Amino acid sequence: MPASNSSFVGLPFLDHCETALDRELAHLEVRLIETRRHLHAHPEPSGHEQETTAYIVDQLTQAGLSPRVGRNGLGLIVDVDLGNPVPNSPRIALRADIDALKIVDAKTTSYASRREGLCHACGHDAHTTIALGAALTAQRLSASYADLSGPNGPEGFRLRFVFQPAEETAEGAQWMVEQGAVDDVTAILGCHVDPERPLGTVGIRYGALTAHCDEVEIVVEGRGGHAARPHHTQDPIAAAVSLASALFQFLPRSVDSRSPAVFTIGKFSGGTLSNVIPGRVEILGTLRTLDQEVRQRLKDRIESIVHGVKEASGTSIHLRYFEPLNAVINDPRCTAALEESSRRVLGNEGVQSISLASMGGEDFSAYLTRVPGSMLRLGSAPPGFAAPFLHSPDFDVDERVLAIGSRILLRAALLLAYPK
Repeated sequence: MPASNSSFVGLPFLDHCETALDRELAHLEVRLIETRRHLHAHPEPSGHEQETTAYIVDQLTQAGLSPRVGRNGLGLIVDVDLGNPVPNSPRIALRADIDALKIVDAKTTSYASRREGLCHACGHDAHTTIALGAALTAQRLSASYADLSGPNGPEGFRLRFVFQPAEETAEGAQWMVEQGAVDDVTAILGCHVDPERPLGTVGIRYGALTAHCDEVEIVVEGRGGHAARPHHTQDPIAAAVSLASALFQFLPRSVDSRSPAVFTIGKFSGGTLSNVIPGRVEILGTLRTLDQEVRQRLKDRIESIVHGVKEASGTSIHLRYFEPLNAVINDPRCTAALEESSRRVLGNEGVQSISLASMGGEDFSAYLTRVPGSMLRLGSAPPGFAAPFLHSPDFDVDERVLAIGSRILLRAALLLAYPK
């Protein structure tokens, strides 16, 4: 992991600001836990987060802020100015996702989901609370910031908090971009709780954090018939099986084995009876890569393999890519700010390097096509204990992570507001 950016070292104004930040967050800590538990008990799925949005709006409005609600009552943006910013002062955005998953909550806690079949099993309730805690703290310090930063600190800067719907369907970030979430934004930061890391640690990754993801749909259409007379048919199952085998065999050999890439089939369906050859088979899968050139090479290779099987089988095969999602590529300066802020909160021993990128997807990448930004992994498992994995029905976090996350993100925003 590269050393922390030296331009962030020895900034005297930070000491004063950090003391004030920690004091305000200490006052808010009980409220943050209550907020997170309310959100956990009242989850809403992607694209239906109107009640969650209204709840966040109410918390911010009571604090004297003026949030802007997104289309159809989904998600919101709120700005907070610190000190005396001028029009070209930096504006740092902090992003949280607010949606839940269609998973049954298996916990028996007092804050377990009250919505059947829905659960905050990916920590978005924690992310929302962390951003909310940061917004409330920034608002409380806004008037006194000029005194805290002193003569050597930035005269003023601007914060934007983006509470985004529909991350799990990889749609919400683009919705927020279309509604101006990163207009006039200098940089954007985010975090994701990580149950595989103990509380009091973070994972920092320079460069690619997550993968490019492409959903793949392949429809094989032939001519059905009797199972005893396959010569009367153009068997789409035989073609689909050959196609799946060819994809699994030849895609890995189409790129340098040192370049991470994975193609997975998650759905293979066709037919209704054992003695009837169907006329249609559907294949759904995903292609995940870390490099754009590798991504395109594999897509070209898939098309080539599809064409070959089509010609050999006499069937008609339709290939479609949908819901493309770019990789999260962490910006060096933004990542250095998160690293330095984590050291200031957790100490050197709490900052860990992420050696390998995840092959999962994260629509935080939609913001990064417009502005530089970075995301860190925030340890959320109680020390000495293994917490349930993400997307698990008994997923939970150590709630001390809430204040830690707010402290890290606010410090990183302060660092980025300081001139290079």
